[in-house]
Amino acid sequence: MTLANIERQAPASAIAAASIYSVEGFAGLFGRVIFGVLGDKLGVKRVIIGGLVLQAACIYTYIYVSELSHFYALAAVLGLAYGGVMPLYAVLARDYFGPKVMGTVLGGITMTSSIGMAFGPIGGGWIFDTFGDYHWLYVSSAVIGLAAAALALAFPPKNQDLAPTGAVPA
Repeated sequence: MTLANIERQAPASAIAAASIYSVEGFAGLFGRVIFGVLGDKLGVKRVIIGGLVLQAACIYTYIYVSELSHFYALAAVLGLAYGGVMPLYAVLARDYFGPKVMGTVLGGITMTSSIGMAFGPIGGGWIFDTFGDYHWLYVSSAVIGLAAAALALAFPPKNQDLAPTGAVPA
């Protein structure tokens, strides 16, 4: 049973599917705090890479999940990782590009991710119509997540000269 199968069953199953998404969103609230603390302690780049890999692993794991309790557990972990990584992009943008162009950089990041999210349902529908299930959607989504982690891993060491001037003691 996949999440899509749960959604196609009786109204009780639709409620279960909606509550799984709710668990994911609720877990994201805690992810923002936990990943923020980890970013301060371990470095933002490391935490983003770890979060992206964790997201990719969770998405791939959807292929093998069949019990409702496992969907809830997976949604909690995925929500934690997704919610935790998203706010760290602003810190990464500031660290790598400086505060003066943060709006431009965040605008580019948001635009790129929005384009990907806009085409996701179209691609997912095409994959389902072509193959009859979502197996390859989960595989391709996990590969995209790993590619994002590899891209973040390829970032050069950050330039210390770009530190915000307000952070320097007088």
